[in-house]
Amino acid sequence: MTNHERNKKILLELVKQPHNNRCADCGAADPEWASYKLGVFLCLNCSGIHRSLSSRVKSIKLDFWEDELVEKFMKASGNASNRAVFEKAVPVFYYRPRENDCSTLREQWIRAKYERMEFTGETKYPPLPYNTGFYEGMLWKKGKEKMQFLKRKFVLVEREFTLSYYNKENESKGPKAVISIKDLNATFQPEKIDHPHGLQITYQEDDHTRSLYVYHESAQEIVTWYNAIRAARYAYLKTAYPTGTDEELIPKITTNYLKEGYMEKTGPLHKEAFKRRWFVLDSGNRKLLYFKHHLDAEELGVIFIGTEEKGYSVKECEPKNARRNKWKYGITVETPWRQFVFMCEQEKEQKEWIQAIAQVLQRPMTPQDYTIEANIKCKR
Repeated sequence: MTNHERNKKILLELVKQPHNNRCADCGAADPEWASYKLGVFLCLNCSGIHRSLSSRVKSIKLDFWEDELVEKFMKASGNASNRAVFEKAVPVFYYRPRENDCSTLREQWIRAKYERMEFTGETKYPPLPYNTGFYEGMLWKKGKEKMQFLKRKFVLVEREFTLSYYNKENESKGPKAVISIKDLNATFQPEKIDHPHGLQITYQEDDHTRSLYVYHESAQEIVTWYNAIRAARYAYLKTAYPTGTDEELIPKITTNYLKEGYMEKTGPLHKEAFKRRWFVLDSGNRKLLYFKHHLDAEELGVIFIGTEEKGYSVKECEPKNARRNKWKYGITVETPWRQFVFMCEQEKEQKEWIQAIAQVLQRPMTPQDYTIEANIKCKR
């Protein structure tokens, strides 16, 4: 057996070990790349980010590995020992990107770990912005009615559990809005906002879900804002649910939408013409919201998704008055009070929506879910 074959066999055995069989940075299964400078196994996407940082990356199957690299770096290190150093002190609220997250989140996570070394446990001065309980700065915000993005000042105050923004740079007139952290959510939306650093912030305003669409030219800055918001949300949840464990609270800090996209919707009598609407499935709050356009500030309506035991269901259908030439794949969502009918343009979209809604239906309801259901019933 040649050195090349022997080293390849060693690497393939190492990557099967429990701590190495997922990407060191995003958790993707079956990594096929490695950074021998750091001694970690990586997926293809994260290996590309490492390469852009001048980290030394090789394919464990295709590239030639010298004996020294295998013995001195890969066998002596590995994902677990690497995390013990570079992830020693990751704040509990800090978002750890997964394989399907946007490239901005994954890149800044990697840079924070290995380039800025934010999580080694050493005292940082000045303190890391998301750890201070207060953060302010300028973000580009989309206007409520127009597509134009304007620079606005935002201020996050953890002790008050508020996020404020100002219409003008002059603060003398006070903030345009003071948003409670209580129902606030933040999620990256680069494709939706058409900017690689696009962030959607949602919160409850009266009986509506209000959305702000923002971005910053700096990837590091927008990710700092995201984690500062998560820090404030975590502090609020610890106050609101003092007996809650981190395992229970962390999933509630922020949530990504389970599915979004355009469907056509008919009216309550099922005789009205179908109209194209943008739908968002907020699985965390069991809400299916629909908007006229994908960047609208407020929803047109909301449908609560309960459980099958409570009379909720989803299935395929073929409405008689639907467009037969384009939007022809139907979905029926049953609630205890009303039946909703939607149409998809493609069969693949139909199946994805049914699968996503079914996923929410199968999850048991919490006391908070019953409160949300009651509020939506009152709005009907």
